[in-house]
Amino acid sequence: MLSSKASFEFKPLFEIILLKLRKRNATNGGEELLRLRVYEKLQGLVYQGDVKRTVIGITKKYKGIPKRMVVLRTKMKALRAACEQRARAEATPQPN
Repeated sequence: MLSSKASFEFKPLFEIILLKLRKRNATNGGEELLRLRVYEKLQGLVYQGDVKRTVIGITKKYKGIPKRMVVLRTKMKALRAACEQRARAEATPQPN
């Protein structure tokens, strides 16, 4: 979502993420815990410089920096591929 050109407040951004996770059946641990994890991850992305936070009054909006999002997306694909490969290797029975 942060790769789009739009800026998001946290609550609408979280709702979109939650819907996508529910479609993949990947929402375990409860909604409140998930909200905290998403917020923590978002703050980490802001700290790393991948996401820009704009504060207007009490409203905070978040927007991904396009060039940084491309690099981050590439890294995440590589991590997912490595994780899937490890899972397949562990699932394969080892000869004795």
